[in-house]
Amino acid sequence: MTGRVPVMTGRVPVMMGGVPNLLVDTPRGAAEVQLTDPAGVPASLLVLGHGAGGGVHAPDLTRVHDAAVAAGLRVALVTQPYRVAGRRAPAPAPQLDEAWTAVVRRIADPALPLLVGGRSSGARVACRTAVALGAAGVVCLAFPLHPPGRPDRSRAAELPTAVPTLVVNGDRDPFGVPEPTAAVTVVVRPGAVHDLRKDLAGTADAVIAWLAGHGWARPGGR
Repeated sequence: MTGRVPVMTGRVPVMMGGVPNLLVDTPRGAAEVQLTDPAGVPASLLVLGHGAGGGVHAPDLTRVHDAAVAAGLRVALVTQPYRVAGRRAPAPAPQLDEAWTAVVRRIADPALPLLVGGRSSGARVACRTAVALGAAGVVCLAFPLHPPGRPDRSRAAELPTAVPTLVVNGDRDPFGVPEPTAAVTVVVRPGAVHDLRKDLAGTADAVIAWLAGHGWARPGGR
């Protein structure tokens, strides 16, 4: 980002083929939103958040973003207010959820199925807020099941029980791998750790296949 971008207090516009950086007011400060539309009419809206210490341009998020747009989804990448303000330490979970909820409600389109997700911390935020936001589905990249070396501190309870959810984790992730449930589909990526950098194309393929299976992506799109 160069310079200051506008603070949006109304609906965030979508730019066909563009990637605008817009600031959206939330109760926790301004969040940044990047919106990209596919060619043609979008099949759904996918909103993705970043990890605790990273940003929306992490390799796995970038690859999934590009694949989803090619598959007919409108994709929004959301940067939390603490990162927009230049802080690396994440805000407490309730503040992350509050800011995320404000952004998603601002950009949601009632004509499109709403899908929420993200990587690591962003995946946890999406899971915790999915029901309140009325999300049709959740996409989790590298869901951190527990702190490294602390399997006793499981976060499995954050995973939705009634919303279709995809979890894509590496089999060598020190944060662990959740177990599948009736609502949660788990795809394990061989040889991948928490950053999911190994075989990014395969990770994106898994996400698009799951989305297409639910009718939220164009069949064969990528």
